[in-house]
Amino acid sequence: MIKKIKNLDDFRKVKESAVRSMRARQMNETRVIVGMGACGIAAGARGVMAAILDEVSLHDLYDVSVLQTGCMGKCKDEPLVEIIRPGEPRLTYKNVKPADVPSIVEEHLTGWRK
Repeated sequence: MIKKIKNLDDFRKVKESAVRSMRARQMNETRVIVGMGACGIAAGARGVMAAILDEVSLHDLYDVSVLQTGCMGKCKDEPLVEIIRPGEPRLTYKNVKPADVPSIVEEHLTGWRK
C-alpha cells in the first residue's frame, strides 16, 4: 500500500522507514535468512519476511541482516528461516508463520543479548 505524503512530517516518516529497511538488508555478522524459492513463496515466505523486517525494525536491530535466498532444498518444510549468530551453530526453523516471528526474534535476536 502506498501512503500519500501530505507534509514534511509524513516524508520524514517514510524516509525513516526506508532507511530502517535498507539497514536490515546490509551484511552483518548476525543474519536471518528466509528461503524465498518458489516453494517458499507458495508456502507464505513473503509474509514471514515482512514480519521479520517489521520485528527487526521495531526492536531497532540494526546489527542484524535480514536476507533472502532461493530454494533451501526442503520444500515440505517451507517457509524456512535460518538464524546465524557469530560463534554459534546455524539454527533452522521450518513451517514458519508470521505469528511465529515475534517469539523467534525475542529468543534469538533480542533475548540472547540480555
